[in-house]
Amino acid sequence: MTAGTVVLVRHARTAYNASLRLQGQIDIPLDEVGRWQADEGAAALASSHRAARVVSSDLSRAADTAAAYVRAVGGSPAVRTDERLRERAFGEWEGMTGEEISARWPDEYAAWRQGAEPAGAGAETKAQVARRMHAAITEHAGELDGDECLVVVSHGAAISLAVTALLGLDPTGWRGIAGMHNVHWSHLHRSADGVVPGWRLVAHNVGAGYPLDRWQAGPDWNLEPGPKSA
Repeated sequence: MTAGTVVLVRHARTAYNASLRLQGQIDIPLDEVGRWQADEGAAALASSHRAARVVSSDLSRAADTAAAYVRAVGGSPAVRTDERLRERAFGEWEGMTGEEISARWPDEYAAWRQGAEPAGAGAETKAQVARRMHAAITEHAGELDGDECLVVVSHGAAISLAVTALLGLDPTGWRGIAGMHNVHWSHLHRSADGVVPGWRLVAHNVGAGYPLDRWQAGPDWNLEPGPKSA
């Protein structure tokens, strides 16, 4: 048997997200806005999906986002971590902005922005990430019943590649899945036996319903500016 529903959730915001730095597998914690996003997103997700199992990347930004969801559904089930759900490793580029990467690797960066592999950086390939993500998700889903839901908390690039693989598409060349905002999710249903692909994409980049500018600004978006100093 396998879970009938899989929900793939991107983690909440970090300081690296806010400063547009490539995180990869650096373990960056949530920032203040990210902690608010995790709680707000968890409440929205809990209103539509009650997981029988919650599995997270072992990186803290994902694990803490998963913990917020578990709190929102009453404290159970406990979060399981799986390092196969980590973000794509980007080698020497991790921790750098696009401008910094472009300054040192101009040709490689331009090619990557067009969909090529980040040559020379020591990064994982798309196929490698898709393979480990697919294996982890299908393994955990396979331990659940058909009326149960698996919630997976992971990372932006890893989730895009996972969805591509679950839909039976080529992760090395197909780029039809848009990236997700922080604490937004993809919702997939298991196809009937014998149907190809084995999963159907029901919804993508779903979140708590805030306009994006307010979501990125955090809990103080609606506060009036304070008085100016003399």
